This record gives sequence, structure tokens and C-alpha cells, in this order.
Amino acid sequence: MKRSLLAMNAQSTLLAELDDALLHGGAERRASTLRRVTDLFVSGAHGYSQDHVELFDNVFGRLIGGVGIPARAELARRLASIANAPPSAIRVLAFDDHIDVAGPVLAQSQRLGNATLVENASTKSQDHLLAISQRSALDEAVTDILVRRGRRDVVQSVAENPGAKFSDDAHALLVGRSAGDSRLAQIVGNRQDLPSRHSQRLLHHASPEVRRSLVMVDPPTAGANRADTIGDSFKRGPGGERQEDGAATNGPAIASGEIGEKDVAGFAVAGRFGETMVALAQLCNLPTDVVTRAMRETRLEMIMVMARAAGFSWETAEAIVLLCAGPGGIAPHALEQSRQTYLRLTTEMARQVLQFQRRRQSAAKPAAL
Repeated sequence: MKRSLLAMNAQSTLLAELDDALLHGGAERRASTLRRVTDLFVSGAHGYSQDHVELFDNVFGRLIGGVGIPARAELARRLASIANAPPSAIRVLAFDDHIDVAGPVLAQSQRLGNATLVENASTKSQDHLLAISQRSALDEAVTDILVRRGRRDVVQSVAENPGAKFSDDAHALLVGRSAGDSRLAQIVGNRQDLPSRHSQRLLHHASPEVRRSLVMVDPPTAGANRADTIGDSFKRGPGGERQEDGAATNGPAIASGEIGEKDVAGFAVAGRFGETMVALAQLCNLPTDVVTRAMRETRLEMIMVMARAAGFSWETAEAIVLLCAGPGGIAPHALEQSRQTYLRLTTEMARQVLQFQRRRQSAAKPAAL
């Protein structure tokens, strides 16, 4: 009780001093008053009610406009990390033209929501964008603007931020902006959330040095996780549908490890999904869950990369694509487009993409390879 009364008396004294400073004081006296108000708020912020915070917000609002840059910058530094900092004051500081003032709250304050960050990133300077890019977490709506509007250091900073989330469009733009920028290509390529189709495009346009760096991976453990999950594979039923096959057989070629393109083509034409999947996993030295996911979801790009890396002809790759498409098949124009893509894809590039995928898989699940 006594402590509460002392706090109330201190607030009353400061409010009286505030009125006097606003009426008769210059910038130096206002700065001194602002510092004392800040001391009072910071010392008891964790225990203040919403009403108390609103009171301080009003006081800060009356003082901020009458002090110089150093005083505003000091206020921003002290309020930036406080979870219940006065929201209106934080917003005013975030939109200050001077980055020494805006920077700390843009980079740290929890009081700034996505809408405010989007507005700030859309209208303020590149230094403001750089500060935003350093926040511990960033929503897609914010990163979209940073990637689209930011200069090189902004884009590198947000790409390096592990707490940043990117939309598919932002991923595509990151890859596009990586062309001719080895440093950015390295950063983007190391992101674990980069979709495979974008990582393939990144590798295609990257310099040889960056490509070698991205695909560099320790030799995988021999035979690890290649065909040991056959019980979880799938095969085609009588009507062409996929069925779980808890007792699928490997076949003599797979069991002996002596498999080749002819075997895979035979499996695919016969509708034997499980054997096709295991054969691809062995030939490409990939975990079976990676191959199964690509085949079950008919990921044409990944299927063609695996087939090309294994040295298959288009006829064999086409058989695998049709197997994965199921009874509904695939539209003729889509199949022709896939053929053209396959013919342009080199074996070297396909193998580099798979090395890149192994590296990403190893980083996400160290035991997988």
C-alpha cells in the first residue's frame, strides 16, 4: 500500500512538472522531463494496468514532438524491448524519419502488428526496411514487401532471418534476385523452407562456384534408408487405384540390388507402384519417403529430375509419370510440356539437384541419410 502511494505521488509530481515544462520549458527541459517519465515507466512497466499504460502513452505523446533526435532515440531504445510499451508512442517512434529513432522499435517491439509493419515497409526508407528485416519473426505479408521493395542488403538480411516466412511469390522473387548475386544465392539456397521447384531454378542460374557449394554433401551412409520402408509403399489395385501394400514384394532385381532402367520401365508399365518407388529410391540413393511423396503427389518436376539423374530415356520417364497420374491420366499438353522440359534437363544438373535435396534432407533430419 505504501509503495502504491509513493508511485501515485511520483506520478502526480511528474504530471505537474510536465504541464510546467510544456508551458514554459524549452527542448532541453522537455527532454529532462521525458527522461524522468521514462524512468518511472520502465521501473514499473511489468506491474502497470492498461489504464496506467494509457496514461503514460498520453504523456509520451505530449512530450515526443517537443524534443530532439537524441532524446527520441533514447526513448526508443528503452521502450523497444518492453512488451506492454505504450502503443501510440511506439507507432510514432516507428514512423520517425530518423533511423536512430525508428530502428530499435522496428527491430524489436512486440507492439507493432503486421498491418503497421506492412504500412511502414511500404512507405519508409531502406534503413527502415533493414530494421524490420531483423525482427525475430516476420509474416509473409511483411516479407513480400521487403523482398520486392528492399535493396540488396535488405533482401540478404530477410533471407538470412530464420524466423521469416515467405509466400511462394516471395520465394520466386528471391530466386530471381539471386541471379548474378552469389552471396544472396548462397543464403537463399541454404533456407530449409525453399520449395524444390525454386531450388532447382536457383541451381540452374547459380554460378558454378555457388552450385558446387550448395550441392556439397557428405557421402551418405551406404544403403541407409533406401529400401527398408518397403512395407509402407504403395501399388496399384485392379482398377488402377493406389492401395497400401503391407506385404509388397521387392522382386528379385530389387532384392539383389541389380536393377536398371529396363526393370523400372517394366514396373511402371505393369502398374507396380511399390517396386517402381523402391527402384527409384535405390538408383537415386534417396530416402524412400522422399520418392514416395513425389510419386504419390505427382510432383512432375521431382519425378523427371530423379529419372534424368538415373539416366533414363524419356519413354521410361513417361511411364513413371503416367503411373503416378493414375486412372485419370495427364492432359496431352501437360505431358508434352513435361517431355520438352525433360529433354532440356541435363543428367549433370539433375544429379546436382538430387545432391542438393540430400543436403537439405540431411540438415532437416540428420538421421535420414
